[in-house]
Amino acid sequence: MSMIGEITTFFGLRVFTDEGRYVGKVEDVILDPEGKMIKGLAVVDYNRALINSRAKGVIIPYRIVKAVGDIVLVRDVFRPRKIQYEVEEETTEEVEI
Repeated sequence: MSMIGEITTFFGLRVFTDEGRYVGKVEDVILDPEGKMIKGLAVVDYNRALINSRAKGVIIPYRIVKAVGDIVLVRDVFRPRKIQYEVEEETTEEVEI
């Protein structure tokens, strides 16, 4: 299979961590033509609970890819975002009787 044939198989694949968490969908492949290797995967529709960004897409470094088949499996290097809740403090007042 040619290099171009191999690269096009990435398009549209869903990306999951090895812990089973959805990361996003591959839209493009970032190449290093000098080293003749894949540098990263451009991912869209990404899981904002894992990746804190307002960008349309993100680049996943290819070095964390573990396997490619029907899906792309990457090492789980993502820390879930902590959701901050505002807690309203209850105030109590002493009342003299």
